[in-house]
Amino acid sequence: MRILVNAGPWLPVPPSGYGGIETVIATLIPELRRAGVHVTLATVGTSTIEADSYLHPLAEPQFASIARPYNQVSGIAHAQMQGIVQAISDGGSWDLVHDHLEVVGPAVFAAMGTAAPPVLQTLHWDLAKHGAFYEAFDGRGRIRFAAVSQSQLDRAPEALRRQIVGVVPLAAPPALEVRVDKADHALVLARITRDKGQDAAVRICRQAGVPLVLAGPVAGIDDPAELDRRLAAGDAHLTSHPDVIYFQDEVRPLLDGHRHRWIGGVGGEAKERVLRSARVLLAPNRWAEPGATGVLEALSRGVPVVGTPLGVLPSLVQHGRTGFLAAGEPELAGFLQKLDSIRAEDCIEAASVWTPEAMAASYLRLYDQILQETQ
Repeated sequence: MRILVNAGPWLPVPPSGYGGIETVIATLIPELRRAGVHVTLATVGTSTIEADSYLHPLAEPQFASIARPYNQVSGIAHAQMQGIVQAISDGGSWDLVHDHLEVVGPAVFAAMGTAAPPVLQTLHWDLAKHGAFYEAFDGRGRIRFAAVSQSQLDRAPEALRRQIVGVVPLAAPPALEVRVDKADHALVLARITRDKGQDAAVRICRQAGVPLVLAGPVAGIDDPAELDRRLAAGDAHLTSHPDVIYFQDEVRPLLDGHRHRWIGGVGGEAKERVLRSARVLLAPNRWAEPGATGVLEALSRGVPVVGTPLGVLPSLVQHGRTGFLAAGEPELAGFLQKLDSIRAEDCIEAASVWTPEAMAASYLRLYDQILQETQ
């Protein structure tokens, strides 16, 4: 089987720090190749994961531009797709495309009709924000979708739900082999944005008397010193960026740089250390997160999770056994005082079903199903 995986133009695979979609792809590709699948990866030129072949429509990651005004950013996703369309037109032969590029991927493949291979797109995002698209899109049997959680499927528009061929839960990426001593900090492992609730996390930890580490980029910037330099220089793209405004106005004033601090984006061994040394992963989300790779990573490493009961979290966190869920900040702060009742062994056992092998096997079944239906 020859599969073209479209990772999009935003971040390398694997990502150097933040990058939930790219982390999923980096977890999936080795398992597909172990199963004998020939994988062509369409990605940016800085990706380092091993694949059988590559398409590099864009040389550099474009994530720093993703929140700019539409008229400044719309060409980026289309440039990615133009490179893929050209490769197909030039005779590239793939049995199926596994697409991960929000909205633009299925729209362009649908416009190609039978000139494109059959397509399976994984829905990694909040479907509510693209209602006008998903409520009307018709893949005509050649473009199908996979949800990443039952809660996401339940919220999908009816027209889209009819084209979803299955739910494939995300997998916990394999842990790096590092020795880490347990510390006492809570951790928020997510890009800094209002939906992730970093401001709430600081207030919760202050109320509970718990140190907090915020790990994640601001507007695509991993290095705190770089953010400060660019803001001091009056970078107009940053000063108007909604995530920067949120961080500067609502998060940064709550931090003290010691007990409650932002360390920037982390990846690789640094991410492994700050996660495995954490006493708890804090997820005070304000949105219905569909997949939550950070939650899976934490539980698979024996780190309990305390968060809001939105989106996929109630299906991942067993309240009272692998963590706690509550809607309000006072309740979440109270649960930070009850972490001694959670055993690391129970977290690891609960996460044992979300393996890369299981995720790949589910996708292989969906690939086969789609190919049979489109012959």
